[in-house]
Amino acid sequence: MDKRILVATDGTEHSRIAVAYAVHLAGRTGAELVIALVNVALGGARGPLLYMFEDEEAGKIVRQAAEEARRDGVKAVSEVVIASREADIGIIQYADEKKIDHIVVGTGEKRGVSRLVLGSVAADIARRARCTVTVAR
Repeated sequence: MDKRILVATDGTEHSRIAVAYAVHLAGRTGAELVIALVNVALGGARGPLLYMFEDEEAGKIVRQAAEEARRDGVKAVSEVVIASREADIGIIQYADEKKIDHIVVGTGEKRGVSRLVLGSVAADIARRARCTVTVAR
């Protein structure tokens, strides 16, 4: 039985689907729900280290998802913003460190060349995580 569920969000429609599924799952099982946003680091080698989201924006995204979870009856909800160079690595490392039982992620509709070139964060997490992973669509 899942005691700790992590759901990754970035505020997009695809991640909202993942949040809704994770909220449903946590509500059904009584698990703690961790709402996580990975703030991917860009640059830094010769220039300034920049992040995908400003701190305020990242906090707002996880707060909104946590409020949704609480409104839907999830009792134990926490929020975290993870700074990492790669989204999949940030999620997997956090899940390992915090002994997460289940990760829920969303996925976009990538087809053809964009899927081959860009890859998929969700696929990487599903392949490399040590816990159950649900890819919500």
